[in-house]
Amino acid sequence: MLDTVKTHFYNIGVSYKKADANTRGKFSLSKGNQTALLEMAKEKHFEAVFVLSTCNRTEICGFAEHPYQLIQLLCHFSEGSVEEFASISNVYKNQEAIHYLFRIGTGLESQILGDYEIVGQLRQAFKLAKSHQTTNAYLERLVNSVLQASKKVKNDTRLSSGTTSVSYAAVQYIIKNLPDYNSKNILVFGLGKMGKHTCENLAEYTQNKSVCLINRTEEKAVEFVKAHRTIRKSVLAELNQEIEKADVLIVSTGANKPTITKENISADKELLILDLSMPENVAREVTNYNGVSLVNVDELSKITDETLVARKKEIPKAEAIIEKHKLEFNDWLNNRRFTPAITALKKSLETIKNDEINFHRKKITDFDENQAEQLTSRFIQKITTQFVKHLKDEETSVSQSLEVIHKVFQS
Repeated sequence: MLDTVKTHFYNIGVSYKKADANTRGKFSLSKGNQTALLEMAKEKHFEAVFVLSTCNRTEICGFAEHPYQLIQLLCHFSEGSVEEFASISNVYKNQEAIHYLFRIGTGLESQILGDYEIVGQLRQAFKLAKSHQTTNAYLERLVNSVLQASKKVKNDTRLSSGTTSVSYAAVQYIIKNLPDYNSKNILVFGLGKMGKHTCENLAEYTQNKSVCLINRTEEKAVEFVKAHRTIRKSVLAELNQEIEKADVLIVSTGANKPTITKENISADKELLILDLSMPENVAREVTNYNGVSLVNVDELSKITDETLVARKKEIPKAEAIIEKHKLEFNDWLNNRRFTPAITALKKSLETIKNDEINFHRKKITDFDENQAEQLTSRFIQKITTQFVKHLKDEETSVSQSLEVIHKVFQS
């Protein structure tokens, strides 16, 4: 259906800028739902689509006749409604969508400026789409250009200098708010990327030897603890008992629904909970207990320090790198867009050339065919070059130009 009509490249989604953690959670897509969405996009013949869903944002990039078609996909596989999406969404088209993806991939749109976890997430999102055959040459070239720009920004600027991420912010929050944090019992529940980084940051920035790890897949916890011997492992069946011992609970389980509720915590328990998950994995009802404090990703991301001040000074350098890579992508895009028209023109001129050479071969004695071939080929090259300049004019319609070629040369 969609490949037979005029489509545009869109980015539609929700991010931390307009939606709080609770609202973002409604539009968050599990890995299973991301896969299901891509499969539906393929069934409905979308030209190309990929999905990026993180704790800070859920985005769909792809081609559609109208952005509403992509919005419907998102709302079908999430718990958010079209009406709610309309009030807190971003919708970008063509060049704006390209520019926005460059900003996402270089850390300029991260909730904590320069947080480069997004790069791996973007790479995995595209890999998933490619495995489900919902990508095309346009998306592949664009994502590769974004990743190249991201690498350049990371290597040539200080936008990612220092260690600042949600997992880092969680540890800094503990350090700043618990005077005797090194003697506190800390329980980390969940060993995704965020959980791993949190454990590593605890080891690097504290001397706490009372960190316990629980993961729903125990084998992963076993392997992690082997490499990080200062961390103790427990099992899911002991979760409530470990929470009872803990002073701090860090949750990064990445589930679709809360994994921590009031049932996991005793009523008189004093506990600081840091929820690093999206959607939120700690039920808000736990704060009904007087002794429980709950901090989510939005609150953690407000942590600003000298690192972030230094990073902001690097924004112009990052933007200059983006412009360079964006220009290279658009040059490729334009050349690709011009190819049918240029090919059609060359084909028409080659036909005229061959007809004329054949005509003069019969009419002229001692006709120098090689010289005629060289001369006419140069004419064709010069005409084609001028035509390319014409096509590169922003006001030029390639489809109209192609139509003119067909009319003029009757090809």
